[in-house]
Amino acid sequence: MPTYQYACTECGHAFEQVQSFSDDALTTCPECTGRLRKVFNAVGVVFKGSGFYRTDSRSSSPSAAPAAAGSSPSPSSDSSPSTSTSTPAASASSSSSD
Repeated sequence: MPTYQYACTECGHAFEQVQSFSDDALTTCPECTGRLRKVFNAVGVVFKGSGFYRTDSRSSSPSAAPAAAGSSPSPSSDSSPSTSTSTPAASASSSSSD
């Protein structure tokens, strides 16, 4: 069963209460019978293992270089001529394999 934290809006009394999920939230302070509110805290999350970081799913530098070039508009225009120059090299390598 979860533990909930409550704080009184009138007297400032703070306490914890173990309650079931189906139980209604407490509404009155046990000290002064004032109005209660639930206190929510940040939850610490720790990711263990691989696959949680950006670099975990990427291979070495060849795939990282095109991703960086494609992110800005000016390098993409520069990459078009380099793509056309690599096409004749590819055709030359295919002719040498004949």
